[in-house]
This record gives sequence, structure tokens and C-alpha cells, in this order.
Amino acid sequence: MSWLTSFPQLDDGFLRDLKKVIDDGFRSFTRSYGDVIEGLFSPLQTLLSWSERLLTHTPWPIILAVVAALAWGASRSIRVVIGSVVTLVLIGMFGMWEDTMKTVSMIFASTLLSILIGLPLGILMSRSARVQSVLNPVLDVMQTMPSFVYLIPVVMLLGIGRVPGLIAVVIYALPPMIRLTNLGIRQVDREVLEAADAFGSSRWQKLIKAELPLALPTIMAGINQTIMMALAMVVIASMIGVQGLGQPVLKAISNQYFTLGLFNGFAIVGIAILFDRISQAWGQRLQKHREASHV
Repeated sequence: MSWLTSFPQLDDGFLRDLKKVIDDGFRSFTRSYGDVIEGLFSPLQTLLSWSERLLTHTPWPIILAVVAALAWGASRSIRVVIGSVVTLVLIGMFGMWEDTMKTVSMIFASTLLSILIGLPLGILMSRSARVQSVLNPVLDVMQTMPSFVYLIPVVMLLGIGRVPGLIAVVIYALPPMIRLTNLGIRQVDREVLEAADAFGSSRWQKLIKAELPLALPTIMAGINQTIMMALAMVVIASMIGVQGLGQPVLKAISNQYFTLGLFNGFAIVGIAILFDRISQAWGQRLQKHREASHV
């Protein structure tokens, strides 16, 4: 009866040989094409360097003013504006300003890339049921795969640094952007599309002037989720050299520095709430504008 309690397995020698073949093949691939692949991603290094310089070299009063303007433009709420500014002021007073700006620069770059990749793929999914049936399982795997697993192939291909971290963050944060773009376009009122067809609009004109504007609140929800997932992954990506608030947290865990981890953890939570409130407010504002235009 022992065969009922222990699941039958493949031969240990076969499994060992299979793993060795796969590992040797991957190592051979990285040795042969690693430099070429690294060269392909050099624009990402430029983007990261530019965004980090922009945020770390900009005087802090200007950044506070920009955040306050964004919060007010999105929410029209003085409470949201004060909360956003106070959050950043406290982060700066506790000596975490530079790390926070590095984290924000990584989130900015990864969110921008996620939008540039996810928006066209979401549009393509909304146009074709076949593309949707192919991409849905891929997105399911991307969303259920443990976040640490994303670090393994990018580190083996590109080594340790900011660019591998950015790629891992984008892969982890991309699915909501694709899914909600697809959902938003599919939920556009068919009567509006029929009216656009009646006026002789081309597919491109219909997309730009009807579908995307009407789907924008849902797309903004996708951007919100992408930002939140990027922030979560940036902390994990500190394990492979991504600078910012994640590295002090990793150091605190390794050396049991309670206050270091606590303060940087609160900074991460504060940044997450700030991004969440502002992006959600923009989405709600767009939703109200959409409903008003239908009245």
C-alpha cells in the first residue's frame, strides 16, 4: 500500500540529466548572446539614468510643488494635497529623500514601459479573440508566478544591476495594464461605435476619438494597479542591486535593524498611498467627465 502514500516519480538519474541539459543550454546561450542582449537593453539604462538624475537633482521644493499640483488637479481636495505633501516632508526629514527619489524614478520608468507595451497589446486583445485566447494564459502565468522567480532569468542573462531589476519589475507589473486596456475597450458602448461608423470614421479614428477616450477610466485603473505592483516589485528587486528604499529594508532584514526597516517600510507605504490616491482620483475624475458627456 506504500504506492498510495508516496506519489510515483521519474527516475532520479533521468531528472538529474534533464536538469543538467537545461542548465547547460541556458548557460551556453547566455555566454554566446549575453553581450548582444545587454546591448539591446542599453536604452533602458539611459532611461533609468535620466529619470534618476531628474528626480535626485531637482530641488525638493519643486518636487513638493509638482506633487501638490498633481494631487490638486486629480482630486480637487485640499486634504489629499496636504496628505501628499506631509508624507514627502516626513520622508525627507527622516533622511530617506534620496532613496525615495530613486525608488520613484524606477517606478516612473517601469510604469512608462508598462504603458508603452501594455496599451498596444491590450488594444490588440480587444480586436482579436484569437490574440486574447493566446495572451490570457501567458498573463495568468505572469500574475501567479512568485515574484522572486522573475529575478532568476534576468540575472543570468544580464547580471546584477538596475536594468535587470527594471525588466523584472516591468514583467511583474505589466498584466493589469494589458487586461484593463482590453476590458475598457470591450466595454465601450456599441451605439457609440455604430455612430462613429455611420459618420465614416476609419478604424484608427474610431480608436483615437471614441474607444480610448471612453475606455480611459478603466485604463487609468490599470495604470493604478501597475504602479502598485511596480512598487511592490521594486522592493524585491533590491536583491539584485536596484537602489532605493528596498535596499535599506533588505539590510534591516539581514542585520536585524528594526528601526531602519520600520522607517523605510513606512516610507514605502506612504509612497504607495500617495500614488494610489492620486491615480485613483484621476480615474474617478475621468469617470465623472465620461458620465457627464453622456448626459
